[in-house]
Amino acid sequence: MNASSPAVRLQKLLAGAGLGSRRQVEEWIRAGRVTVQGRPARLGERAEPGADIRLDGHKLDLGLMDAYPSAEGLLYCKPLGEVTTRRDPQGRPTVFDRLPRPRSGRWIVVGRLDVNTAGLLLFTTDGSVAHGLMHPSRQIEREYLVRVRGRPDARTLARLRHGVMLEDGPAAFDRIVEQPAPSASSARNAAYRVVLREGRNREVRRLWAAVGYDVSRLLRIRYGPIELPEDLRPGHWRHLEGPAMAALTAAARETGVAESF
Repeated sequence: MNASSPAVRLQKLLAGAGLGSRRQVEEWIRAGRVTVQGRPARLGERAEPGADIRLDGHKLDLGLMDAYPSAEGLLYCKPLGEVTTRRDPQGRPTVFDRLPRPRSGRWIVVGRLDVNTAGLLLFTTDGSVAHGLMHPSRQIEREYLVRVRGRPDARTLARLRHGVMLEDGPAAFDRIVEQPAPSASSARNAAYRVVLREGRNREVRRLWAAVGYDVSRLLRIRYGPIELPEDLRPGHWRHLEGPAMAALTAAARETGVAESF
């Protein structure tokens, strides 16, 4: 970091390093956990990455960061059987095991997929972008391919579009589009593309369970503007370059949830 680099707000600096969301950093500052040059930090304060910035007394190595860091992005095709935590008490493989090392900071997963769900996972090194992409107010679309056991009728599909009550409140699919099912299983299963704008835990499976159907296969194929490439095999990743990363960042910041500071 050169001496002429402009100072930026601490929320931006620490969130961009992947240390937490902007709101988490604000809470740390209010609680007196962050210091700058040996004194308690103030909300709205600006600092250069090369300053002596500490969290709970531990110096943060931010000296190599650009004042407005160029966030890295990664898309990953999650296979079945992997968890989306960094470490698993049961010793199961995690999605982080296969990822390349970022240039700086650390990978932050955008949303989660349960162990029995495959497909698109996004990662970024910018905590504010990750926070914006997951924030409920953004209403960012998530699209899935889902196969259910049985053949739902039109009335059941209408219920799913209009909303059903789950234990954590009402939920609905924004769109449901039937897909061709393999001929061998067409009498026993049905396949759909479904879209929703929330990231509640296991929401797709719970919606179908609420109307009496079990999900036998679930694959996420899109998150916001980013689609899962058809040629990306499970367990493989691909960097988000240029326009794709710009589109993702714009989606996160569109309503000011993950604004620049």
